[in-house]
Amino acid sequence: MSLPDWIVLAVTLFAIIAYGIYKSSGSKNLDQYLVGGRSLPWYHIGLSVMATQASAITFLSAPGLAYADGMRFVQFYFGLPLAMIVLCITFVPIFHQLKVYTAYEYLEQRFDLKTRALTAFLFLLQRGLSTGITIYAPSIILSTILQINVVYTTLFIGTLVIFYTVYGGTKAVSYTQVLQMSIIFAGMFLAGVVVVKLLPDGVGFKNSLQLAGKLNRMNVIDWKFDPKNQYNVWSGLIGGFFLQLAYFGTDQSQVGRYLTGSSVGQSRIGLLMNGLIKIPMQFLILLIGVLVFTFYQFKQPPLFFNRNEVKLIKESKYASQYQKLEQQYNSASLQKKLKADDLVKALNRDDKQAVITAQAGLQQYQTQTDTLRKQGIALIKQNNALAEVNDTNYIFLSFVTGYLPKGLVGLLIAIVFLASMGSTASALNSLASTTVVDIYKRVINKNATDQNYVNASRLATIFWGIVCLIMALYAGQLGNLLEAVNKLGSYMYGTMLGIFVVAFYLKHITGNAVFIAALFTEAIVVYCGWKEVMAYLWLNALGCILLVLIALLITPFVKQKNQAYGPDL
Repeated sequence: MSLPDWIVLAVTLFAIIAYGIYKSSGSKNLDQYLVGGRSLPWYHIGLSVMATQASAITFLSAPGLAYADGMRFVQFYFGLPLAMIVLCITFVPIFHQLKVYTAYEYLEQRFDLKTRALTAFLFLLQRGLSTGITIYAPSIILSTILQINVVYTTLFIGTLVIFYTVYGGTKAVSYTQVLQMSIIFAGMFLAGVVVVKLLPDGVGFKNSLQLAGKLNRMNVIDWKFDPKNQYNVWSGLIGGFFLQLAYFGTDQSQVGRYLTGSSVGQSRIGLLMNGLIKIPMQFLILLIGVLVFTFYQFKQPPLFFNRNEVKLIKESKYASQYQKLEQQYNSASLQKKLKADDLVKALNRDDKQAVITAQAGLQQYQTQTDTLRKQGIALIKQNNALAEVNDTNYIFLSFVTGYLPKGLVGLLIAIVFLASMGSTASALNSLASTTVVDIYKRVINKNATDQNYVNASRLATIFWGIVCLIMALYAGQLGNLLEAVNKLGSYMYGTMLGIFVVAFYLKHITGNAVFIAALFTEAIVVYCGWKEVMAYLWLNALGCILLVLIALLITPFVKQKNQAYGPDL
């Protein structure tokens, strides 16, 4: 990066951290530290919820996913608005009325301690692993730019976030996220404009979308029902609904965001804001990836976007074979550019026959370049069995560092850092609150002072920060990070959601029945996910429905005093 880019990056990161610490001013008691004194307005909640969900993975991996697979991932979010409505009606008023610090406190009041502990454990496990992935995403950037080991960049980023999360707690997280999301929106909009400006003369925004459509990258809607298809309308509406409901209703990293609201109404408006904005926002981020794909129809893309892996194979015994593939790839890419030019000209003339001919030629060379890429990836894998062979996480980064003007490069890289910091800080804060409230305060030290609990929360934040840093070192083996983090959540969210559904709606079912059902359900869901019986989004629906059914079936055979507690629905 150039000096102006480094200045923009450093100033942006420093300003964000300083602003968050200044506004939080060091929380004095547990209520302030964990839920910000329950004093924040709806726009803070809405932006904080979005920042928690939209990690660096979103801005680094989503454009690469669209580049490789088109726009169909946007269907993943189709169930989100409906999930927000259900949350506003059910979850939000109950959590606010009970004045809980974590979602899992209610489960002990409704069931028993072991059910609360099991649900909290499932959350800690999946969120601890997922947060490692969100830390890894920006460490890729620093590692690529500085050409240093990813271990050092991971430690730097993780330590930075741990520092201001430990100091300021939830308020620091929330205030920084508001500023982060404002900068992120502006930066991504500028990136989209610049991509269009960089297209060759005579190729406008409309042409770029038409060309992408001819190569199956504008596949926004897929109506075909297929339980093994990752992204279609049905998996998004049904599986996505269960996933989003579980994420926002049972994952403390999100519950902790709207527990900070000054009232039920403020929390509800914040969640509805997220439901309305998230799909258009994700659509635009994916669209940037499609525009980058179009850009590379006219510019020479690399055979493989991960420079570190390319460097390693060019220093190996397979160097000559890889270079031969590169030559063939470059030649095919040149022919593809000529066909892309022909297609744009035919589209502008509205010459249907010429469009068909040019499209056929373009698809032919696209298939050829795809085949050569697969051969290159196979060679990289042959050279190193542990190589990171999915390079979609590097596509947008490669474009940004290679083609964007000075200053904007620093801003966009700052955006990825900000997104990582926001989601990681929320996750660490939620891991700490669950550890202290559901384990330390409940089981280990029930009668300590507020200051003792705040100190314990800070120590828990540091502990989970270290755990997540360790996980981050292995995240490179998980493929596309955006899909990896959602797959990981889908193994556990359905079970967690099922427990809360029973707690809210089936008051005659006891804690023992739910606990047993949860163990059986989790085993079945993990098996189905491991064997790829269905696409991962459906695991969320499977887990929830299965737990409810098993709990209903075994309730007559399980005896326990029912502890139904909480507001009537």
